[in-house]
Amino acid sequence: MIRRHVARGFTLVELLVVLAIVAVLLSIAAPRYTGSVDRAKEAVLRENLASLRDALDKHYGDTGLYPPKLEDLVTKRYLRRIPLDPVTDSPVTWVLVPPPDPDKGGIADVRSGSSEKARDGTFYKEW
Repeated sequence: MIRRHVARGFTLVELLVVLAIVAVLLSIAAPRYTGSVDRAKEAVLRENLASLRDALDKHYGDTGLYPPKLEDLVTKRYLRRIPLDPVTDSPVTWVLVPPPDPDKGGIADVRSGSSEKARDGTFYKEW
């Protein structure tokens, strides 16, 4: 009885074909992934701006003054914590906008501290 040793495995051509297919699939999926990350950051930024502005308005409605600093919204329980600016990944980069009348308090509005452009061509700091 003679045993033959049969080589098992893949040829170089088969491996190259599989790698080419994987590369094509990655080239299709990668742009969609990065686009979805940008869309998610913009959605989170819109939501965080809305909740900060809502808390500022509630504080003004309750006290008749805007808070002098954002941390007051947390200490007075209008917010659990200062939300992150998702573009800068920091809760301390918010740009604080004072009210037109300085007698009404310190912070009437907030904007993103990022100087980047959004997907629609506007700057995040203008939202």
